[in-house]
Amino acid sequence: MIGVFDRALAATLPLVPRPVVRRFADRYMAGETLEDAVTTVRRLNDRGVMGTVDVLGEFIRAPEEAEATAATYEHVLDAIAAERLDANISVKLSALGIDVDAKLADDLVARVLAAAERHHIFVRIDMEDSGLTDRTLRIYRRLREAGHERVGVVLQACMRRTMDDVEALAGLTPNVRVVKGIYIEPEEIAYRDPAAINGNFVRAVDRLLAGGSYVAVATHDRPLIEEVLAVIERRLVSREGYEFQMLLGVAEDVRHRLVAAGHRVRVYVPFGNAWYAYSVRRLKENPSIAGYVARDVMRSFVPGLR
Repeated sequence: MIGVFDRALAATLPLVPRPVVRRFADRYMAGETLEDAVTTVRRLNDRGVMGTVDVLGEFIRAPEEAEATAATYEHVLDAIAAERLDANISVKLSALGIDVDAKLADDLVARVLAAAERHHIFVRIDMEDSGLTDRTLRIYRRLREAGHERVGVVLQACMRRTMDDVEALAGLTPNVRVVKGIYIEPEEIAYRDPAAINGNFVRAVDRLLAGGSYVAVATHDRPLIEEVLAVIERRLVSREGYEFQMLLGVAEDVRHRLVAAGHRVRVYVPFGNAWYAYSVRRLKENPSIAGYVARDVMRSFVPGLR
């Protein structure tokens, strides 16, 4: 459950000086440069953890910004290949200009995907707010039907439509990241009750695994992870059929335990100059993460604090 402390902290973030927000941001972003991202992924790989690299920046309003984002992703893909990192990339359609020009976004997605395929690197198309859900799924379906296999999508358990989307995509045997969802949506289209969201999360994972999909289980919720592990055991899913995903710098003890138990684990590695807007937005949209990070920061100043 999200506590009063978490909500209060998230609500005050826009009033907090940038250096203090950066103190929070540094816990769960690689830095501002590609070199920072490469160093972070290499460190994760050395600990048996995979990475997914994200170029910060979303809701682009100018075509040249979308072009620059695509170019940066090409550099990321070149670096992953050159450094032989165990990593893929995550892209947001809003960062590739989908709200500016649909054709521009299509062209830039194709450009990034072509670069990824040259290096045999997987691309995950992130899910954003409900205004982009249908467009995101249409683009994903079109790419898969065109023969692109190294591409996946994201479904949000908070959305009431998610099980319908699972069924609609079943024929593609999709590679899906399942998340709770961080966007604040109207109650008529999204669950608000944490138990309902968790229940939908487990149902989605169960149905996807039953259909042979590769599933990326993205959560820091310990009880929810245990429920998913029970589904995996009941379904007799091999270790190559799923992975767990977490944010950089969050719930590291859980990550270590999963890796030690032999599960595949991937960490989200964002980098770039747009760290401030990303940090404030993400922490406001997900107060529990604000709480996670704040407690970790406090522990660094107060030894023994739990």
